[in-house]
Amino acid sequence: MGDISVIEIVLLAVVTFIFAIDQFSLTELIYRPMIACPIIGVILGDPTTGLAIGGTYELMMVGNMPIGGAQPPNAVLGGIVAMIFAVKADMDINTALGACMIFATFGQYIVTLIFTATSALMAKADKAAEEANPKGVSACLAIHMTGLGALFAVIAIVAYVGGVTVAPALESFKESATWFMAGLGAAGGMMRFVGFSILMKIMMAADMWGWLLAGFAMALLFGNVAATASAALILVAFIGIAIALLDFRINSISKNAEGGMSDGI
Repeated sequence: MGDISVIEIVLLAVVTFIFAIDQFSLTELIYRPMIACPIIGVILGDPTTGLAIGGTYELMMVGNMPIGGAQPPNAVLGGIVAMIFAVKADMDINTALGACMIFATFGQYIVTLIFTATSALMAKADKAAEEANPKGVSACLAIHMTGLGALFAVIAIVAYVGGVTVAPALESFKESATWFMAGLGAAGGMMRFVGFSILMKIMMAADMWGWLLAGFAMALLFGNVAATASAALILVAFIGIAIALLDFRINSISKNAEGGMSDGI
């Protein structure tokens, strides 16, 4: 918890503006929680919490994808609010992630609202394209992206000021309604598995389940040995890379023998 900092507000507004645009333009990468939350953590003075929330929130969002006009909970606003709750309101990580989903869902409607409000720009952009006027198309895009980024920046500022202001009240609420905070914590802890499960349902091939279960088993084995516990995930990742390279090598030799792909040797 702490006082309101003008420097933090300005920096938070700037990065939020960039993240909002990055969802649909620029790199389409830095807005992801695993990158955005550590950046916000540096701004708020707690990069360690930024790394923890970024990694966890990324697992929650990794399987959520927009389909047509349906928007998933917004990764940008959810990450910002989770960081503010965790750093400024002194919530634990799971509770902050559970609480932030309300704002992430609200962000979904903000994106839809902006797209609806700026839909008139499409006609102008189409007209500019028919006239072979790239500056006109760029101007329409700039207006749309500026509006989106500005609205997200304002919401981030409101969330920051609100989080700092209500921090004492939240602290008192945590002590008087432990059952509610425990529920938020349980929900936040569960959501990471839900997000990853959605991704696996989309991508997981039937012949990969054995490797998945083997990975869980190795993670538990390494994690419960004192000498390897601190590097359990890295060791499992190295084993996974070795298996992938071996599988690629075997398939390359097989295809080469059939007159297909060559391994270059």
